[in-house]
Amino acid sequence: MAAETRQKAAVGVERETVAAVGRERKAVTAAGRERKTAAATETERNAVAATVQLRVKRQDGPGQPPYWETFAVPFRPGMNVISALLDIQRRPVNAGGEPVRAVAWESNCLEEVCGACSMRINGKARQACTALVDRLAQPIVLEPMGTFPVEKDLIVDRQRMFDGLLETEAWIPIDGTYALGAGPSISPRNQQEAYAYSTCMTCGVCMDACPNVSPASPYLGPYAMGQAHYFNLHPTGAMHKEARMDAVIGPGGVSGCGNSQNCVRSCPKGIPLTTAIARLNGAATKHALRRWLHG
Repeated sequence: MAAETRQKAAVGVERETVAAVGRERKAVTAAGRERKTAAATETERNAVAATVQLRVKRQDGPGQPPYWETFAVPFRPGMNVISALLDIQRRPVNAGGEPVRAVAWESNCLEEVCGACSMRINGKARQACTALVDRLAQPIVLEPMGTFPVEKDLIVDRQRMFDGLLETEAWIPIDGTYALGAGPSISPRNQQEAYAYSTCMTCGVCMDACPNVSPASPYLGPYAMGQAHYFNLHPTGAMHKEARMDAVIGPGGVSGCGNSQNCVRSCPKGIPLTTAIARLNGAATKHALRRWLHG
């Protein structure tokens, strides 16, 4: 009787062991299926992420009608918008597989120093060289800056910026090419303030962001006011302050600023442009009063 009981117990243990092994196998199989499904999903996700979609506003030349074109380029870690445009240049085929003209744009330093690659990226004017693709919503929409005349695709004519520098006399003239010796000293405080304005690269971003700048507006723009203040800070530049301030109180001067603060928020160098305009406002009042009193 005891032997029979022991035999039944052994059979029961064996059956339970077999059942446990079966349950374990089923669990392993289910886990394997889940892993395969997750891997497939991840593969699909990676395949989508491996392609960068760009929607480019194009124009064949000055005065020509604009049109939109979509491109797809392979994704690479760390790539920026310039990298994507270079891919299109190497293989100018749109998203539909049709051969097209390569997109025209400007770039030079690729270090956010020259200001050449300014364009609107997803609706905001900025430098294409520092616009990392993996931080941008897709499709990435590229447009030329709207403040300037379009030359071709993403290339604009920024001549009005250089004309503004001429009008504000944003330079320090020298007498000849020979050595002039040491210049006047500048205080550390003014030197530190002036450095921020010296980083301006005439990229045009502040001009595109400013609501007071337009083809119909005489306002020279925030950058020009910043450069006028910059050269007024320098002891040598201050010798031509009177002529510079004539431009500041003129139709294109500080009176055109609406203090929207867009220029400060958009400037890639973080230049305190509205601070310069505020200081020029005070100087402009004094200059205009002197002009009225003394002619």
